[in-house]
Amino acid sequence: DLSFKDKHWHERCFFCSVCQASLADKPFATKDNDLYCPECYDEKFSPRCDGCKKIFKAGSRKYEYKGSTWHEECFTCIECKQPIGAKSFVPKDDGVVCVPCYEEKYSQKCCKCNKAIQKGGVTYKGQPWHKTCFLCTNCSCELAGQKFTSRDEKPYCADCYTQLFAKHCAKCTKPISGFGGCKFVTFEEKHWHSDCFNCSKCQNSLVGKGFLVSDDGVVCPECAR
Repeated sequence: DLSFKDKHWHERCFFCSVCQASLADKPFATKDNDLYCPECYDEKFSPRCDGCKKIFKAGSRKYEYKGSTWHEECFTCIECKQPIGAKSFVPKDDGVVCVPCYEEKYSQKCCKCNKAIQKGGVTYKGQPWHKTCFLCTNCSCELAGQKFTSRDEKPYCADCYTQLFAKHCAKCTKPISGFGGCKFVTFEEKHWHSDCFNCSKCQNSLVGKGFLVSDDGVVCPECAR
């Protein structure tokens, strides 16, 4: 006679309900009044890996993510198939991708160096750049976060563009950069800062007014009489 939790069996009746193996003097488990050997109990009731669908053996390491569970060796990158382990990963579709594979396959790549942009990139004319790659064509300073413009599809910082390409004021001879809303006046291939476009005699501003050109510069009609 065998007993367990106030229940009794003949020895010949004390067997696994699945494989029929005798459980006398052997480890066993019960569920819903049925008897099971350890192997059959695990096969029938133990949680299973969402990767290989096999059970988790006692003491085995498992990983859980978004309600799914994997063996350590089954929790792998969908690209390189290597175990993720304790490394960082990125969710992708129904799986996960290790960071190196994600950067190689899915990240934007800098149009200059063709390497992955992990963070802090900039976009110029629809193209992605690393901040450290988006440089002035002339002085190689970083352009991200400062004023710049382009010439012949090449970017220049404000200082270099002004130095290399800006027109010069016919009065003060300083460059007219056009940055920061700088206003200027153009007449017969000559250029003036708005603040410099004054009558050469009375110094009154000629912006938006009539003027005449003399050997000394521009003059208002009154001073030209």
